[in-house]
Amino acid sequence: MATTTRIHSRALLRASGGPRYAIALAVDALGTGLLRPFLLLYGVTVLRLSAPVTGTAMTAGVVAGLVCTPAVGRWLDRGARSTVVAASMLVRVLGVALLLATPTGNVWLFATAALFLGIGNQAWPAAHAALVATVAHGRERDAALAGGRALRNAGLGAGALLATACLAGGTTALQALAAVTGLAYLTAAALAWSVHVHADPAAAAVAVKDGGDEPAPRMGALLAANVIYVFCLNVPEIALPLVLVTQMHASPVWSAAIFVANTVLVVTLQVPVTVLMSRFPRRSVLAIAGVVLTASYLGFLAATSLGHGWGAPAVAAVSVVCTLGEIIYAGSATALVTALAPAHVLGRALARFQLSTGFGLAASPAVITALAPHGPAALWGSLAAATLLSASAVAR
Repeated sequence: MATTTRIHSRALLRASGGPRYAIALAVDALGTGLLRPFLLLYGVTVLRLSAPVTGTAMTAGVVAGLVCTPAVGRWLDRGARSTVVAASMLVRVLGVALLLATPTGNVWLFATAALFLGIGNQAWPAAHAALVATVAHGRERDAALAGGRALRNAGLGAGALLATACLAGGTTALQALAAVTGLAYLTAAALAWSVHVHADPAAAAVAVKDGGDEPAPRMGALLAANVIYVFCLNVPEIALPLVLVTQMHASPVWSAAIFVANTVLVVTLQVPVTVLMSRFPRRSVLAIAGVVLTASYLGFLAATSLGHGWGAPAVAAVSVVCTLGEIIYAGSATALVTALAPAHVLGRALARFQLSTGFGLAASPAVITALAPHGPAALWGSLAAATLLSASAVAR
């Protein structure tokens, strides 16, 4: 199997879609970082909606976005690439416009805005992966996907920090942040569309003729494992703050420091670690990610038993291992799907993968908050067992 142990920045940029597309990703991520962490706050403080109503509307938007992913997959399989990426951004422009037009107390218009934001957020990952898979191949494609994730995390972090600094302005600042987010999405959509990347219809026709109109490959074990793997993305945001603050009674500073460290490590290590692991088969790397995540969950279980004095620093130290597992997982999972799927059903395969990712992200907060009150063994032991079982399924 061909491996890539080093990759130059220019080659990575070209494999990622080119400079304009990279700028589009950065602008889109910055806009998302400005609004997404504070959308609940916008509904509560600006629109005067109750927190449960606001949260329900946001959840409905995520679910609706997942329902739309099969249609996105079929669109991608007809050859569209940059058009789908741009459309996912334009849908969010509409969502922000509706958000700004929502009068105080109008839950239905807010829910509609959340619906369009959810559709765009769920459509983007599959569209982006399909675009990168069209312009890059082999291990260069894996590195390009990793580079896109690192760039997106940097933009999300920068946007969230900027939004946090602006929150002192109250409701006016939140409305201004929403408006800037809409402009960012519009700019990113124009840049993404200008790249004009399409799949080769002739090549797709040949693939169908040679291989028959075969469906997307059966990836049941991989998709089921992905539902469990993706829990790791919510560990720094949900599980660790819940454990540190409510159970260990540690300062919230620890949770904030872990979140910042997670972002910095992903931005700086995602590409190098993905390139380093390219010497191994993608399926083996994904199984390794599960083992590393399992070890980190057991580490959290041990750290929480250390008591108030050493517990929080130990949790912070173990979180580095968890982030490393997240980086290995993120660098191999989507890359494995793009390698397994035939070109003419790539869109549908990526859409199915996004469905499993979205389901895991939607379910993990409820599962984590349900397990946590039963003690560290229930939470971390269950996550460790489920993740190790998933890693075994992937390896087989």
